[in-house]
Amino acid sequence: MSKDWIGNRMSIYAPHGASNHSDWDREKDDYYATEPEAIDWLLSVEDLQGIIWECACGEGHLSKRLEELGKTVMSTDLIDRGYGTGGVDFLKVTEKDFDANIVTNPPYKYALEFCEKALDVVREGGVICMFLKLTFLEGRKRRKFFDLNPPKTVYVFSKRMNCARNGDFSVKQSAVCYAWFVWVKGWKGETVVKWIG
Repeated sequence: MSKDWIGNRMSIYAPHGASNHSDWDREKDDYYATEPEAIDWLLSVEDLQGIIWECACGEGHLSKRLEELGKTVMSTDLIDRGYGTGGVDFLKVTEKDFDANIVTNPPYKYALEFCEKALDVVREGGVICMFLKLTFLEGRKRRKFFDLNPPKTVYVFSKRMNCARNGDFSVKQSAVCYAWFVWVKGWKGETVVKWIG
């Protein structure tokens, strides 16, 4: 029996834009902008008070929405994309007990390092909200991190959110499931999984 399609083992992934199986290489600096709507969903379930540090702000998609909703935001990024303060390497920040909450979509290849650094620099009780692929839950290295630093809540999007390669939202890439991973520094307990979106 002959097959009636043409393709290879990647064929089922590429049409959906799944990032690890698509036709294009990943963006050089791992820049995938987040739909501002993700902030609306986060603030519908988390009451973030005080300053918010968006430490991988890109072109400001999340920061601008936070400001529109009345939040005070400090925006930085390693790469200067014309918004916030460029040239700031979050992973090399040395300040401790920083009086701010952190909300960001980190470069995925450094996601674990961003989570570790965020927990290191914020004050006790500081809230850290990371927009990450749901697959961040997998992996032995991350399991060890979770054992020591359990998120308080993981808010899984029941709808697909679009992360735009190079900030270009005209190309829809919605095959990946995302979640807000929320830590509170110093909190210990069982992680709760909830659904939003």
